[in-house]
Amino acid sequence: MTRHFIDLAGAGSDGLRAMLDAARTRKQARKGLPKGRADSDAPLAGYTLAMIFEKNSTRTRVSFDMAMRQLGGTTIVMEAGSMQLGRGETIADTARVLSRYVDAIVIRTDDHQKIIDLAEHADVPVINGLTDQSHPCQIMADLLTVLEHKGRVEGLEWAWLGDGNNVLHSIVEAASLLEFPVRIACPEGYDPDPRVIAAARERGGAISTSRDPAEVVRGADIVVTDTWISMGQEHAEAKLAAMMPYQVSEALMAQAAPDAAFLHCLPAHRGEEVVDAVMDGPQSLIWDEAENRLHAQKAVLLWCLGKL
Repeated sequence: MTRHFIDLAGAGSDGLRAMLDAARTRKQARKGLPKGRADSDAPLAGYTLAMIFEKNSTRTRVSFDMAMRQLGGTTIVMEAGSMQLGRGETIADTARVLSRYVDAIVIRTDDHQKIIDLAEHADVPVINGLTDQSHPCQIMADLLTVLEHKGRVEGLEWAWLGDGNNVLHSIVEAASLLEFPVRIACPEGYDPDPRVIAAARERGGAISTSRDPAEVVRGADIVVTDTWISMGQEHAEAKLAAMMPYQVSEALMAQAAPDAAFLHCLPAHRGEEVVDAVMDGPQSLIWDEAENRLHAQKAVLLWCLGKL
């Protein structure tokens, strides 16, 4: 059976733990090596990953490209404007064709249904590089970062501030699988998808919501936010006004646990969702978090291709 990585629940708690263990082990083994040198075992030598980008990308593009290089494989990058996906050719037909050429597919797109359709008709693993519904690869990097700095994931209290978006959806999903509580503060009209919250609670996830950012942050071990205005979103002025009370400031961060960590998936709009003093401060783990996209995605690739 083909292993797709569409959302975290598809891998299950055992799959997530296996990937996190592999990511930590491989990261440690690479200390001191040039970034372009392949891992000593090169487990994906001879494998090719197709990367489809319908949305702009920095971290997803570079981290997956370097992940395949370090695992011994190669990549093919395809931009939305230079291929027929969903336009002159159906998604199903594109999936069938690519399955004849490559060993796995990463897609970064807007509509989550596209990745569902692609996976349904592909004979090779399909990996979610981001959709409007979820961002599981980012949360794997977040979990790896927390594990490195806190020694565990289970039981740590996470606080989310701002927009109820795709990143939050994947955090909520992870919380229900790895047993850590998440407290959410979003302004009215910008809540997460209630179906995602309900599904997490059905799995036993401890998910709570509030309109009060101070209440949510108080005593939290991990404080997380994301950009408020995503690519292509309209009505920015109204949304910014609604979001400003949820800005992660020094005063708000001081409400968290003394050793709390700050996470942000980047890119950040400094002075909007977070102030410079927090982003560049001693509690910020954002640069480790960004680096860990590479290490976490190496483990995702290995899991999808049956190497874990």
